[in-house]
Amino acid sequence: MITKKILYFTAPQKIEIREERLPSLNADEALVETLYSAISAGTEMLVYRGQFEQINEEQDFISGALQYPLAYGYACVGRVAEIGKAVDKSWKGKIVFSFQPHTSCFVAPTSGLLPLPREVSPEAACFLPNMETAVNLTQDGAPILGERVLVLGQGVVGLLTAALLSEFPLSALCTHDLYPLRQKALGISVERLTNLSAWKNLEDGNKSPSTDYTNELFDLVFELSGAPAALNDAIALTRFSGRVIIGSWYGKKTAALHLGGTFHRSRIKLISSQVSSIAPELSGRWDKARRFDVAWQALTRIKPERWITHRFSLEDAARAYHLLNENPQDALQVIFDYTS
Repeated sequence: MITKKILYFTAPQKIEIREERLPSLNADEALVETLYSAISAGTEMLVYRGQFEQINEEQDFISGALQYPLAYGYACVGRVAEIGKAVDKSWKGKIVFSFQPHTSCFVAPTSGLLPLPREVSPEAACFLPNMETAVNLTQDGAPILGERVLVLGQGVVGLLTAALLSEFPLSALCTHDLYPLRQKALGISVERLTNLSAWKNLEDGNKSPSTDYTNELFDLVFELSGAPAALNDAIALTRFSGRVIIGSWYGKKTAALHLGGTFHRSRIKLISSQVSSIAPELSGRWDKARRFDVAWQALTRIKPERWITHRFSLEDAARAYHLLNENPQDALQVIFDYTS
């Protein structure tokens, strides 16, 4: 009997590592031994904190029903150890990516496994879901030659999005984050906004911008901070007829939006962007497979594994989540390492 260790969220700020029996392999399935899995400091931390709505499968495109106890996660990289009778022998030993929760091993159909390109390391492959999100955000934003673009929030998704945007011929690319570690992580020449004093209290969820933005407006703004009140900054920083791409999932966090005054006459577009679907205007030419190809190529160029700041064993998971919850300023990407 083969067993696996798997992480469950059981209540706000409580986790358990459980041992469960693996099912027998069906003919089209493979057993994968996990090498690394990545924690999402955005979505996953809302689950850890209990800041998500209890929603059902019809409402949620990401992970089905969200309710405790919950095995949640979506960034596993591992090695195929065993294969079913109908699986081509070439699968044996492949390094693959799969959308799985944090677990020491798992069984899945080979149709749900993505072999890593030769140029992508297992650590870099942990960033594939967030890179796909960054590709989706960039496509929804559709930056235009010479535009001024701003990314609010430099967590992993914000960093990946800014890295993609840096490849465009923009007249200006600016980023902003509360934490110096994140602000400096990109390591490329971008401007930093200096007049966002309201940000120091954004976590309160009720603050509104208090600075003068008249000389620093943008054609395109990405709100990726995870703080709902940052939408007010995004709107205030956007030019007439500009676009605000809302990529954050706020869960149950709310804040008052200021949609009167200038906004009412501004024709600013507020665009919801979520990676589970392709924008309708692109769906005739794009599908998930094409978008994954673009994400893999971007991983080879950007090499986001440089943003891994902490590695934990699965048994030490409580420390990992405590770090991200209590000291987010000290971490970028945190991963679980199953190799030792």
